Amino acid sequence: MKRAYNFNAGPAALPEWVLQEAQKSWMDFNNTGMSIMELSHRSKDYEAVHNEAKSLLACLLSIPDDYEILFLQGGASLQFTMVPMNLLADDKTGYYALTGVWAEKALKEAAKVGKTETAVSSKDDNYTYIPDPAEIEVPENAAYLHITTNNTIYGTQWHKFPTGLKVPLIADMSSDILSTPLDIKNFDIIYAGAQKNLGPSGVTVVIIKKELIKKNPELPTMLSYETHASSNSLFNTPPTLAIYLLSLVLKWAENQGGIEGIAAINNQKAETLYHVIDNSEGFYKGHAVKDSRSKMNVTFTLQSDELTKKFLDEAKLAGFVGLNGHRSVGGCRASIYNAVPLEHVEALAQFMKNFQQNA
Repeated sequence: MKRAYNFNAGPAALPEWVLQEAQKSWMDFNNTGMSIMELSHRSKDYEAVHNEAKSLLACLLSIPDDYEILFLQGGASLQFTMVPMNLLADDKTGYYALTGVWAEKALKEAAKVGKTETAVSSKDDNYTYIPDPAEIEVPENAAYLHITTNNTIYGTQWHKFPTGLKVPLIADMSSDILSTPLDIKNFDIIYAGAQKNLGPSGVTVVIIKKELIKKNPELPTMLSYETHASSNSLFNTPPTLAIYLLSLVLKWAENQGGIEGIAAINNQKAETLYHVIDNSEGFYKGHAVKDSRSKMNVTFTLQSDELTKKFLDEAKLAGFVGLNGHRSVGGCRASIYNAVPLEHVEALAQFMKNFQQNA
């Protein structure tokens, strides 16, 4: 069987090794006579998987002991609500950096919970760039500053982060977590839907400073971080299969040389595609300005809608999947998350060169 050239934005490509390992135990996990999907989440066999996933993530990301790792459900979209419900007190204001659609959605949900303000925005320029972190001003009495580190739709990414803040820094890292070295101590909460770099859809990772986890009886039980932290994310039935696959992805990441090894390949993948775009004499045009370009989502347009359609049609026939740009931007988008092999990116780069030559 020939694997597709999978450039989907999410759910995205998973490492072949992960799929093969999961297949081995599909019918009989750890000699239990049951699939991982059939195990009780209270069983020792599943508990070992659950705790191993936490341990692997803590090791790969160098997560300090004063942070809690949670495995939740509801995707990043539920975190848009949980963050303000747990942190946004009546006398505080949540500040948001607007750099794309998902940042807008996070702000919209927070505004339903309490007072919010826009700290900085690149919306006026169609989100082609990331604002300078040094220019972000947040008052000391703010509840927090929220950023979206990678913007899948527009193909932009934060390469430097705000520093010297007197308030918690919250980051939605759904589409670039585990892709490049990161100092966790610079953040107070990091959350990420797994379906791009960490595993399949269904589980959301939350990394939160323990001091921010507080018991609040007024919160709905399932929307309190304290509920999940106090029960090792086992208050209710977790997405056991997704967490198992997450643990396999983390093992795969270790075997790639950890984050440093993965980052080196990611840099090479991004450089391969941007080189084609920059040397196409305007045939391909990148959406993001160069110093804000994403290493996870390469967005570009062609010279006309007709040519774009022809490109996408021929790419599909050649086995490339998921290259359509988001409807709000148009054009094309290649999502080159951790599990997308360098060889697939090189194949796309060659296809782009050939298409330009034959257009």
